[in-house]
Amino acid sequence: MRRALFAAAFALVASSATAQETEIRVHYAIPTIWADTQKALAEAFMAKHPDIKVTLDGPAEGYPEGVQRLLREAVAGTAPDVAYVGLNRWRILQDRGLTQPLDGFLGDNPAEQGYTPALLSLGSFKGQQHALATSASTLVMYVNPKLVEQAGGSMDNFPTTFDGVIELAAKINALSDTIDGVWIDRHDWRYQSLLGAFGGRPMNEDETDITFDSEAGIEAARLYQRFAKEAGMKSYADSDARQALPAGTLGIMFESSSLQTRFEQGAGDAFKVTVKPLPLGTDDEASVYFPTGGSGIVMLTKDEAKQKAAWEYISFVTGPEGQKIIVESTGYAPANSIVVEDKEYLGAFYEKDPNALVAHTQIARHAGPWYAYPGAEGVAVTDLIAAALVEVTEGADAEATIKDLAETLRVQLGMK
Repeated sequence: MRRALFAAAFALVASSATAQETEIRVHYAIPTIWADTQKALAEAFMAKHPDIKVTLDGPAEGYPEGVQRLLREAVAGTAPDVAYVGLNRWRILQDRGLTQPLDGFLGDNPAEQGYTPALLSLGSFKGQQHALATSASTLVMYVNPKLVEQAGGSMDNFPTTFDGVIELAAKINALSDTIDGVWIDRHDWRYQSLLGAFGGRPMNEDETDITFDSEAGIEAARLYQRFAKEAGMKSYADSDARQALPAGTLGIMFESSSLQTRFEQGAGDAFKVTVKPLPLGTDDEASVYFPTGGSGIVMLTKDEAKQKAAWEYISFVTGPEGQKIIVESTGYAPANSIVVEDKEYLGAFYEKDPNALVAHTQIARHAGPWYAYPGAEGVAVTDLIAAALVEVTEGADAEATIKDLAETLRVQLGMK
């Protein structure tokens, strides 16, 4: 009898505990990068929050497919509570009213939690915080020190201006017919990065007009022509450039910080790939921004109880502990300044990997939104931008080409 009563009491307690547990569903994409990390994040979070159960949905192949799935699930009423999406794609969900603003959860001093204004900008629109970054990458310079030294340069006195980089690249290019000095892809994201280095923006704040036809945008485009004319930049594809750098035949490459590990492994013991920050083209450092790739996290649930649990999860994965897990397991830069500044978290990691510290510091200081052009033609116009950059590289007048491009986009995007 006593045993039966004990069993009944135990069942009652277990039932009560289960009733108090809140379950949240989490969507993510790119399992080749994120599957193990997502499991580690969920386990670490649940160890600290035993009253919240994290269930990971089956991953989407990529961010584009993931967003399409989320849109379908929203229509069907089966959307998850939380979702990881590309930093250039959360606006698709926001435009349809699916994201829940996070301002009320962040409090009055988000900077004290490691959310700097630059990092917050990655998920804000019209004064509301719709997403928080969870991983990040920006455009950096990858450098072959051996070629720099052969060209008479010095890594200790590496140029910090575009003029200096072009001058050094020209000397590297002159070393041999099989050596190239510099390379950058003719691509919207790269152009936005150079534009941001000069303090410019692709559009105005309310996205009703194109603004890259400013002096900053013209100077950014002109760099492509200078790289080609003054430093001998060749017009090969990004796949060729990504092979040339680790092969030791390319001196300086402007590319995403997310490729650091790939380049280091490719170069092996032949030379030490070195990361340098992007030069600034303006003295007004506060105006500088670098469009940031990577992922962000959004809250989709409207249920109040689940929102509280979802925020606990979001604040964990974007906080120091969660970001430490992400950095160490993926190689992406953290989206929380505390992780970079407080050696308790990644001090040993950065001591072994100074290249990562360079890239991650740049993100903490200058991260900015990767602008997605609005409307049905928003993706198509990026092809027009790439084509215009090819023309400028091959000798077309930068000012005339960029101004014509801006007018074309205004018409195509319905801005005039």
